[in-house]
Amino acid sequence: MTKIVVLAATGQIGQLTAQSLLDHSDADLVLFGHNAAKRLSKFVGDRVSLVDGDLKDSDALKRAFAGADAVFLALVTSPDIMKPLIKALDDSGTQRFIAMSIPDVYKEVTGPFQAWYREHTGLVWKTNYVDVVNEIENSDLDYVILRTTWLYNDPAKDKVTVTKKGEPFKSAQISREAVAKFAADLLVGKLDYHRESLGIGEPNTEWSKPSFY
Repeated sequence: MTKIVVLAATGQIGQLTAQSLLDHSDADLVLFGHNAAKRLSKFVGDRVSLVDGDLKDSDALKRAFAGADAVFLALVTSPDIMKPLIKALDDSGTQRFIAMSIPDVYKEVTGPFQAWYREHTGLVWKTNYVDVVNEIENSDLDYVILRTTWLYNDPAKDKVTVTKKGEPFKSAQISREAVAKFAADLLVGKLDYHRESLGIGEPNTEWSKPSFY
């Protein structure tokens, strides 16, 4: 039986991913987060176990990763969290790792969206988001980085357009539901990407800004 760990599972994308995995796979889940026992009680069942913990807590991570086949970090994080997290994955022997990030770590945001994005997000390639991506890319993990554009909620919008590292990124928005479904499909092997940094957005949204602004 496949065992999947969702880190930061108490957030919206973490919970949506967990629900997608429960609905569309037979994987067992470990849901990890602050006050998980209280905040994720609705997921409790035969296929789900909860781990209360902080992403800097190596002992809690070790418990969560025991026997895991894949791990999803449903949160954009910082180098001080990513470095020990990668070590914990290495120590556990877990190779498959999906992690969220944001666009423009490679200066790849182009087209009509570029001006608005950089005004509202800053010069991403000058921040430690780049360091996080470098940590993952320099690891020996079977990773996929999800550079996820501006988020909103819409269960009806679950399609994704994908760009790879080195390709321009132009998508202005994507639903959290689409991110969760894409992540779940990666975790169970329905999507076949390995050691790649992917830009993900909603199809046909090469606009100057998200529709909800």
